[in-house]
Amino acid sequence: MTAENPRILLVEDEELNRTLVKAVLSRAEIAAVRAAEVLDAPTLAAARNRLDAEDVDLVLLDMNLPDGNGLSLAGELAAGTATAGRRRPAVVAVTASVLPQDRAAALQAGCDGFLDKPYAAADLVAVVAEHLSKR
Repeated sequence: MTAENPRILLVEDEELNRTLVKAVLSRAEIAAVRAAEVLDAPTLAAARNRLDAEDVDLVLLDMNLPDGNGLSLAGELAAGTATAGRRRPAVVAVTASVLPQDRAAALQAGCDGFLDKPYAAADLVAVVAEHLSKR
């Protein structure tokens, strides 16, 4: 985790989902989660621009985005090509695709975790806390 408050990049195309995630995290009982700054990106292109310009500790990455599959960005992060030489953030795939092969593909592409949609607020907070604690 950075010396400052942790930073999370939420890559999600649905505005309502972005709003809900921000609300849940800002009210979390876990101080490190509650203190996190949540940046957002509605597309892969916007996410790449954010990652090129800013340090983040965790990426919550939707898999189905208007401009492609989140696995491509996960692969770029795993290879170190999406962070302009900065430390690689943890990546959690967030998707409604819950088949075992989808989970395996996400982990193989470089994701550090997987969160099934729909998820409970407590599950979101737990996943974020787990990955922020490793930074």
